Amino acid sequence: MRPAALLNTLVIAGVGLIGGSIGLGAKQRFLAERVIGLDKDPEALETAKKRGAIDEAYSEAGDWLKEADLVIMASPVKTLVPLAKRLEPFLGKNTVLTDVGGVKTEVVEALSHLRFVGSHPMAGSEKSGVAHADAALLENAVWVLTPSKDTDPATLALVREFITHLGARPIRTSPEQHDRLVAAVSHVPYLAAVALTQLIGDDEDRELMMLLAAGGYRDLTRIASGNPLMSRDMVTGNKLAVKATLEKLSAQLDELETLLDSPEDLLKSAEGAKATRDSFPVVRRSLLPAKYEVVVAVQDKPGQLAIITGALGEASINIKDIEMLGIREAGGAVRLAFEDEPQYKRAIQTLRNIGYEVMIKN
Repeated sequence: MRPAALLNTLVIAGVGLIGGSIGLGAKQRFLAERVIGLDKDPEALETAKKRGAIDEAYSEAGDWLKEADLVIMASPVKTLVPLAKRLEPFLGKNTVLTDVGGVKTEVVEALSHLRFVGSHPMAGSEKSGVAHADAALLENAVWVLTPSKDTDPATLALVREFITHLGARPIRTSPEQHDRLVAAVSHVPYLAAVALTQLIGDDEDRELMMLLAAGGYRDLTRIASGNPLMSRDMVTGNKLAVKATLEKLSAQLDELETLLDSPEDLLKSAEGAKATRDSFPVVRRSLLPAKYEVVVAVQDKPGQLAIITGALGEASINIKDIEMLGIREAGGAVRLAFEDEPQYKRAIQTLRNIGYEVMIKN
């Protein structure tokens, strides 16, 4: 009773934190008949297969890529253009290519001759590697699409549809606008976190200062724990926008320094900052609890939800929460959460007994 998938073959080139999370999400939401991982690291590929993020693994590009409907390049920013050039001779004429890099202008310009759409999910973690991948990392995350004026509308539509069904929220900007915005909300904050941690690292009372570092300081500096090599490539790849933003930040800090002698003006500035911060939209990474949760594939037929809930009700299994996932013409999926492990296990067996395909969340 499994519906037709959005894609026949999805290829993830670079099976790390983001690539692995995409693979897990695609598998859990039945978005591809098969998911193939491409990575030079055999350990990453093996971990991805064990975790269910990919079905097949390759260490080199080859003719097998011609079967791909969508290739997602999830490697570090500096490697994206060289990676695309290695893949290009093997891509099918209808294969769509996208990436997840944090810098867009240079990549979009270099790959404009391909069926390529630049994209960037605004999600991540201070942890790295496919061992820490999690489909929930991308749920409700803003995912920026940066097509050029020459991007084929059908190519853009496919990437947008995949991102939407993955549970993220696609928005569209130009590559240049993207790079200016992420300099302020991602790249300069990383450099600020590095600078703040260096204040401790270089201080003669380093050990005592580390002991005193409370939650606020730890929150501010969390992203300094990310992969240093990838972070370096990210900020240097966007250095013009980063430098312009650093100038603005420096001016802001200079102004705050002068306000130390004007407490009332400093209070006004702090109140303005509080109002801005409090107006940030709340992003819920997952609508359901992570524990005791399954995803069920459903066909586009009347009464499917009634069949599922009815069967579980007859088995005296209580559904704690329910979420409709991406629904396509051929069908879609439903996510169910249960109170405890016994009900969770009985629900899986009950649904499989009546012919439903059930995906267990890792």
